[in-house]
Amino acid sequence: MSGTILVADDDGAIRTVLNQALSRAGFDVRCTSNAATLWNWIDQGDGDLVITDVIMPDENAFELLPRVKKRRPDLPVVVISAQNTFMTAIRASERGAYEYLPKPFDLKELINVVGRALNEPRGKPPERVNHAEGEPMPLVGRSAAMQDIYRVLARLMQTDLTVLIHGESGTGKELVARALHDYGKRRKGPFVAINMAAIPKELIEAELFGYEKGAFTGATSRHPGRFEQAEGGTLFLDEIGDMPMEAQTRLLRVLQEGEYTTVGGRSPIRTNVRIVAATNRDLRQWISQGLFREDLYFRLNVVPLRLPPLRERKEDIADLARHFFTQCESEGLPAKRLDNDAVAALQAHRWSGNVRELENLIRRLAALYPEDVITRAHIEHELDDQSTPAQPASSGPAQAETLQESVERHLNDYFAEFGASLPPPGLYHRIMRDVEYPLVSAALAATRGNQIKAAELLGVNRNTLRKKIRDLDVRMIRPVR
Repeated sequence: MSGTILVADDDGAIRTVLNQALSRAGFDVRCTSNAATLWNWIDQGDGDLVITDVIMPDENAFELLPRVKKRRPDLPVVVISAQNTFMTAIRASERGAYEYLPKPFDLKELINVVGRALNEPRGKPPERVNHAEGEPMPLVGRSAAMQDIYRVLARLMQTDLTVLIHGESGTGKELVARALHDYGKRRKGPFVAINMAAIPKELIEAELFGYEKGAFTGATSRHPGRFEQAEGGTLFLDEIGDMPMEAQTRLLRVLQEGEYTTVGGRSPIRTNVRIVAATNRDLRQWISQGLFREDLYFRLNVVPLRLPPLRERKEDIADLARHFFTQCESEGLPAKRLDNDAVAALQAHRWSGNVRELENLIRRLAALYPEDVITRAHIEHELDDQSTPAQPASSGPAQAETLQESVERHLNDYFAEFGASLPPPGLYHRIMRDVEYPLVSAALAATRGNQIKAAELLGVNRNTLRKKIRDLDVRMIRPVR
């Protein structure tokens, strides 16, 4: 690789690191601490690529970028910033930046970005829509996990690619879908959401595609479906794994041919919508069980996007809590803040309900406690009340933990045994074997050794079950004759 890289950053240590790393990679590097010098170089036609911080002593990079794009539209600009927010990534993309990297960044990743930018053919940049500087952020968090999400979203804003969002309940899948719509090129069109799990299976096709008068009993007039309502905008299909097979087949045809017919209709209707789907299930497992169409999965999974659970981004909890307290204050509740011990208590919690559970807790704290400062005692009191609800004297035994909770507890204990070290490699296959043996054994026991019934119970074919019995050395239970 070769070329001249123009670096602008007010931090001398960062300039030195970038200079050394880029020079070792074979680039000529010119560094400056202000935007004016950088602009002079660009205006004179110098440099093959620019790396600039957002905050400069004399000018903000977001103000400089439009001038750079107008003067030299083919010059790639990589923006780096310590303001690691969703809106920073979005504004960098809107202003025409080639890439956005949050500080601290990985030097190998930066070198790869530079090489990719210099090797790509130059073309007409896409039309971009600028958003106001003071616009509220739809997504909150500065963790590394969220930075990856922000960067992917920024790249997707000017496309119509289908996105499949994976994430546990409460991680904010609909917020991400709305952000893709509100900051994308379809933002002037409607955003229509439909939750597959909330609609009776026999009504899903009518809800999605609409129906004609007289199509079925009770259809007294024509009713537009969600596809028609979302025309020109975005259709968000939440809990897509709960869609019945018949509707999956019709949805696949829409994605393949770009048209559909209403229930009871005959004429095909062309559609122009962007599809964003979401699920909290492992669809690949459902495919193996015959519950989800593989061809539909690949049509939906053009861009997979995994939202991390809150326990994987605990460093974001303080920012999220402040955000929710601010929302409560705007709704008329008194202002509140957390002390450091309270934040630590929140970060120690498991958060099985993810961000939604945290938001509910913050709203309770804002409404129920008169103190301005929320302490660890307040947090522990609320979390204890939620985790151990009072039971009437006549009630039965406490509810047993779920299989997921039991497995997670076991794994936490297992990892704790190794302290700062890690378990031996091959953990996945060891765990899968430990889980599969009792599962297959229990299924065979429940069906009194009938492999056909056991295979049906497990959702696998008989040959697969036979192989697992052999590989796992499962003791067979023979039926009594």
